[in-house]
Amino acid sequence: MLAYDRSSTGLWVALIFLVSLNLRPAIAAVGPVLAQMGTDLAWGEGVQGVLTAIPLIAFAVVSPLVTFLARRIGIDISILLALLCIAAGDFARSFGGGVGIWLGTVVFASAIAVGNVLVPVIAKRDYAGHVAMATGVYSGCITAGSATAGLLSAPLAQMWGGWRASLAFWSVPPLVVAVLWALRILHNRKIVVASAAVRNSPSAQSARSQSSRGVFARVLRRPMTWYVTAFMGLQSSAFYTMSNWMPSISASIGYDASTAGVHLFIFQGIGIFSGLLIPKLMNVRGNQVCAALTASAPMFIAGLGMLLLPHLMPVWAFVGGCAQGASLVVALALIALRGRDSAETVVLSGVAQSFGYLIASLGPLMFGVLVQATGGHHVPLMVFTFVAFLQCVVAVIVGRPSKM
Repeated sequence: MLAYDRSSTGLWVALIFLVSLNLRPAIAAVGPVLAQMGTDLAWGEGVQGVLTAIPLIAFAVVSPLVTFLARRIGIDISILLALLCIAAGDFARSFGGGVGIWLGTVVFASAIAVGNVLVPVIAKRDYAGHVAMATGVYSGCITAGSATAGLLSAPLAQMWGGWRASLAFWSVPPLVVAVLWALRILHNRKIVVASAAVRNSPSAQSARSQSSRGVFARVLRRPMTWYVTAFMGLQSSAFYTMSNWMPSISASIGYDASTAGVHLFIFQGIGIFSGLLIPKLMNVRGNQVCAALTASAPMFIAGLGMLLLPHLMPVWAFVGGCAQGASLVVALALIALRGRDSAETVVLSGVAQSFGYLIASLGPLMFGVLVQATGGHHVPLMVFTFVAFLQCVVAVIVGRPSKM
């Protein structure tokens, strides 16, 4: 872990939030141009669903390995490499040919997984008394980046003549932040030295020892680990399913591509505010049931709405957006709150995000398969709504600390 003094704290916080802004655009930009990609590459909805599921599968595979990477080279270098890989993978997806689309997606998604795992650990370590609020700000930055990419993706494709240039654009911001992050490392050498000293100190060695097999086995045996994992997986499944397929649903009703992009922006953008507000409910009656259920229920309502009154898509985008922003904050906060110490939090974060994103990968994949199999969105939306209901059930369980 990184040790730093007060003079670096402001810069650290600012850059972490800039990093957060770059953890979703490469993924969120796909939804509004997914149909264009399918037409250009002669892909059916099933193949499109596979493409949208790959980032989540990469999250699942890479998340358990992030802890080892951070211990080996430190948090600073891990994040720098992640930013560079996001930029490289995003660019390769657009201009790397047939192989580049798939390989580039794997590369940038694996890099994003590094940020996904490390930030809850940072919240637990640096904001012990304000975990929920710190998580809300971080999640708000993630949502802001995602919403911006969803809004601009289709217009950029129209302006620049296709989806390739539109998607490649999102390789630029992480490259800029990588330069800033590298400058931070160069101008804070004493912090890096202090970090090395901390890593080699007896207390750090003891902490690493504690984070080994004993802690891992203990965390795996705890039922709460799997409740947190289920909540993480279900809320992520809902978010990524809608992020990739809401524009297609809107288009099937008769909206044009730009308007469909606005619906996606509403869905993602409103999550910034719900994510900042939900921490106020994180300790009602001494537990997180109220927060978890409040965050989950709107997605179920949005699913029903899209099924029964699809022409009110802007309304359901708003309602679903309230759910996705708040649910992400609750999920990340639960990781920090349910870990009894930093060592357990690291393990819980890796397990919850690894298995959780594996669960989540089924969402956009199955949605695409069902669209292709049934020729419409009705059956996929029925399944989506049922999954949203399951999240509400899990919310009641995961919100009770006594289940640890």
